[in-house]
Amino acid sequence: MSLRLALAAAAIALSLGACSRAGELDYLGGIRVERTTCPAVGVPAYTGDITLFDPPQSRDASAIDVTATITNLRTTCDETSGPNVIATTTFDVIARRRDTAAPREVVLPYFVTVVRGGNVVVAKRISRVALNFAAGQDRAQTTGQGSSIIARSAATLPEDIRQQITRKRKPGEQDAAIDPMSEPGVRAAVARASFEQLIGFQLTPDQLQYNATR
Repeated sequence: MSLRLALAAAAIALSLGACSRAGELDYLGGIRVERTTCPAVGVPAYTGDITLFDPPQSRDASAIDVTATITNLRTTCDETSGPNVIATTTFDVIARRRDTAAPREVVLPYFVTVVRGGNVVVAKRISRVALNFAAGQDRAQTTGQGSSIIARSAATLPEDIRQQITRKRKPGEQDAAIDPMSEPGVRAAVARASFEQLIGFQLTPDQLQYNATR
């Protein structure tokens, strides 16, 4: 399963003047680039839900024991001091169970992964959240948290690439209407400096297959 998210637009935003449209130059003949060293945050496909069965080998709907979902991601990012960028994400886990007769605790594993350039995993940590169901209740909710530390130097575009993107272009020049991101070297440099913080349940192969095929 690919960890790539559809975050290409978040990697670099070309922000033009109020009267300009995407792909046009601003009134000074340049392109203003607004970019953050903070990672994009998301949940990889098929990892935001988990289903527990009883008996475990069954996949019948009647055997579903507990279901849980990761939702409501909230991220703070400090990119203003020190050599590192620190992103901390808090999220909710909402669960439902079938048998409500007795109180029960369900512990679920989740991962926090840092991905560089859309496909290179540079860090991964496994943690757990505990959901406590009261007797007679079929729903429970808790919160989880994950943090990522990224070197500011790695998340910063090289100066020559920045100049290539923001260079003033005059009408009539051969490359005046060419998007700098169409250059392979520029795209590769932006990808290398782009990070994602991905959060999801740490699923077994069977659980992942179930999510992908249900």
